[in-house]
Amino acid sequence: MSRRLVILCCLLIAVLLIAGLAKAQPPAKVRRIGFLGAAFPSSNPARQEALRQGLRELGWIEGKNIAIEYRFAEEKLERLQDLATELVRLKVEVIVTAAPSSTRAAQKATFTTPIVMAGIGGDPVKAGFVASLARPGGNITGLSALNPELSGKQLQLLTEIIPSISRVAVLGTSTLPGYAVGMKETKLAAEPFKIQLQPLDVRGSEHIDVAFNEARKSRSEAVLVLASPVLDAHRIKIASFALKTKLPTMSWAREFVEAGGLMSYGTNIADLYRRAAVYVDKILKGAKPAELPVEQPTKFELVINLKAAKQIGLTIPPNVLARADRVIK
Repeated sequence: MSRRLVILCCLLIAVLLIAGLAKAQPPAKVRRIGFLGAAFPSSNPARQEALRQGLRELGWIEGKNIAIEYRFAEEKLERLQDLATELVRLKVEVIVTAAPSSTRAAQKATFTTPIVMAGIGGDPVKAGFVASLARPGGNITGLSALNPELSGKQLQLLTEIIPSISRVAVLGTSTLPGYAVGMKETKLAAEPFKIQLQPLDVRGSEHIDVAFNEARKSRSEAVLVLASPVLDAHRIKIASFALKTKLPTMSWAREFVEAGGLMSYGTNIADLYRRAAVYVDKILKGAKPAELPVEQPTKFELVINLKAAKQIGLTIPPNVLARADRVIK
């Protein structure tokens, strides 16, 4: 037998051995997690992609070794409980929640399945989601998007661009967990500035025009938008009404400014979703949510829309513009 034939036979045997070993290996286990949102799937695709990106960076590839079961209430908050129960029935290993209302529904649906908050607004301790930020103590952990000083900073910025401001309309959704606490903190923040607040309840798209008409009739000089999946889903409509009524808006998320609003001051929500992937990774590797501290944002960003300012006839002072992390022209 020639040397060349021997080599070919050896290579063939090696190939057959490798193929046999590969066939004998069990397929990689696909881990399943759930995502529970209160708004429409199309409301914040960038945030969902940020979660997937964070997972990819940690080696979790959707469709390969991880599957995500998405459930969206499409603003029908009463559907959240059934959707959360469905995810538990599917035996997902982790549920990622996109809003306080989603977290509340998941909390009621399970005491054992780990729940990761992807940057919820408000205080998770006061909302009853965790025992403390350092030691959550139950099956819920994750990230909190807001802190008590945020409303004060937002109102301060409004006073800097409108020094004579004395009345501000506040858009919120009263049916959400944490709404009462958020309004209380906002009222306390307004006292040093001697600003009178006008709470306006927006529980659906049909309430937005009513709210802006009320704000205009009561001579509110600006609109403060609280964290809410309902308001978030209709940020383009809110920005449109703000321009029509020539009312400056201040919100917590940059997406409102990108949609045509005037200003936002808060954390980068998409970044929080990316960081939520770290919690998912740790839990899938055996960590207990009770022992994973809830993270609070340490960096906030100011985003200003000069195009919107021009449309409502407002000049942003240079000292405020100089502090902006992003300016939309």
